Amino acid sequence: MNISEKLKSSSPVFSFEFFPPKDEAGFQSLYETIGRLKSANPAFVSVTYGAGGSTRSKTVDLVGKIKNDIAIESMAHLTCVGHQKGEIVSVLESLQALGVENVLALRGDPPKGEEKFVKTEGGFGYANELVSFIKSKFSFCIGAACYPEGHIECPDLKIDMDNLKRKVDAGVDFLITQLFFDNKHYFDFIDKARQEGINIPIIPGIMPVLNLKQSQRFTKMCGATLSDSLLAKFDGVQEDPDKVREIGINHAIDQCKDLLRSGAPGIHFYTLNRSKATLAILENLKG
Repeated sequence: MNISEKLKSSSPVFSFEFFPPKDEAGFQSLYETIGRLKSANPAFVSVTYGAGGSTRSKTVDLVGKIKNDIAIESMAHLTCVGHQKGEIVSVLESLQALGVENVLALRGDPPKGEEKFVKTEGGFGYANELVSFIKSKFSFCIGAACYPEGHIECPDLKIDMDNLKRKVDAGVDFLITQLFFDNKHYFDFIDKARQEGINIPIIPGIMPVLNLKQSQRFTKMCGATLSDSLLAKFDGVQEDPDKVREIGINHAIDQCKDLLRSGAPGIHFYTLNRSKATLAILENLKG
């Protein structure tokens, strides 16, 4: 079932993001995580696509297994990085053969060791081009990314919104946001998107702070921010991992409750292939 149909539900849509592990032990651990999270009855899960297409076959295999063997609707991330059009067609045909109906179309980050994205000859330079190409040849439901605080490579928020409108007009069915820790960023972004005529569902992406240094590293990489008020909650407890987790999970619970009360269509959890924090948040939301 395509995700846009699930988003028509009157109930919030909860979903999880995973990444393909590096080895068999990692896959075994991930399958155990997915098994635990299945109890939360997610509407769908997504599987990331490594820089430069480095996890291409793992992504395809994993989304197929999740959909067909574990019986959870799955969505494959697909990027432009390092791929010619023919290679992208091959990936999409493989997904189609597995019965996968949903794709998250992304430009993608530069391969490790490279600072700037470089368009592959015979490939695509922007996500809107990838979206248009998929729409012209396949019947996938297409999701795409958006950035409440702006894309890290585009400091002008108006230009970033224009780029998003171009991507949506190419055929995107729904959007998932970059992680954020202050809901004001999401609400302001929604207002601006609607003013620009972007009327498709926009699912907020949430990742609780479980390790402060790790979260600071993530936000630096993606251009999101940790507010002063949130950082102040960790004063004096940075070296206490249990306390950091407790504060981070409670903040995420408050975020999610506020988002859902205010009309967000659901929550997409960046799980980092773990289950305990996500289940704790969901239990509180559904309790």
